[in-house]
Amino acid sequence: KAQKNLITFGAYVSMFPQLIAGPIVIYKDVEKQLMNREITESTLREGIERFILGLGKKVLLANSIGLLWEEVRSLPVGDLSFVTAWLGVAAFIFQIYFDFSGYSDMAIGLGKIFGFDFLENFNYPLTSQSITEFWRRWHMSLGSWFREYVYIPLGGNRKGKVKTLRNIVIVWLLTGFWHGAAWNYLLWGGIFAVVLLFEKTFLLELLSKTNSAVRRFYTLTILGLSFAVFALEDLSHLFGYLKAMLFQNAFSDSLFPFYTSRYSLLFLLLAVASTPYPYRTYRKLKMKKGSHVIFAALEGVLFILCLAYIVDGAYNPFLYFRF
Repeated sequence: KAQKNLITFGAYVSMFPQLIAGPIVIYKDVEKQLMNREITESTLREGIERFILGLGKKVLLANSIGLLWEEVRSLPVGDLSFVTAWLGVAAFIFQIYFDFSGYSDMAIGLGKIFGFDFLENFNYPLTSQSITEFWRRWHMSLGSWFREYVYIPLGGNRKGKVKTLRNIVIVWLLTGFWHGAAWNYLLWGGIFAVVLLFEKTFLLELLSKTNSAVRRFYTLTILGLSFAVFALEDLSHLFGYLKAMLFQNAFSDSLFPFYTSRYSLLFLLLAVASTPYPYRTYRKLKMKKGSHVIFAALEGVLFILCLAYIVDGAYNPFLYFRF
């Protein structure tokens, strides 16, 4: 139903917690909350906790591993080895995941503070066992938006196999274009269109006959190649980097042992933090009697630590600001 109250409509359009980086909030999801919402001590606590955890993901995790990606991407691609190229892309995937999911957590937390319940935007996508599953878990609000406003109006999967495949290609080329008006983003969208077409027609069935380790290896390999395309706008730099990733340069170099010794513990922390187990454990411990005070103190320390990093650190990129 059309919203005729200018102030209510303006509140939705300018809803600052999610305006810059998402999650994308569709009007019908917050229509009732715009008219009537309740702010309680519980929602305030939840919102502050979610905001601080999101801030920690962005400042302490994403920024820290982003420094490695910046170092690797600045290396001459002709000198880039196979293992260092993959290490750099792994760093970028962790950076963009913790950066964007951190911003989403902060937006959801701020929303709760003001009495809004925003839908989740990430569901541990790096644990996926196919690209189809990955896109059900990554930036879920964008997927929902394209499904509702592009894929379904085009006919979705209701008008035969050929048109269904056509609709997938259109959606993914538009998804690439949504991220930026550059060839690498269109190529990125095209890669996912092709992979998803293969999965829909025969690959998912083949994957279902393999074990989970093979499925995860396949998924992470595709993600590594595709996110290299996403990260590098200069096509000559991109193709040189992809050559290194496809084993057309040396296998290793002198920098790889240095990077692994310097960042190995951080990679381990990121790998664990990208699974649901740490947060589940955190919530379980927090449910115990008398634990609220301890966790409130820990969250306060985390917040102060984040502020110290922001004030002191020169590297604090906002990856999704341009999208």
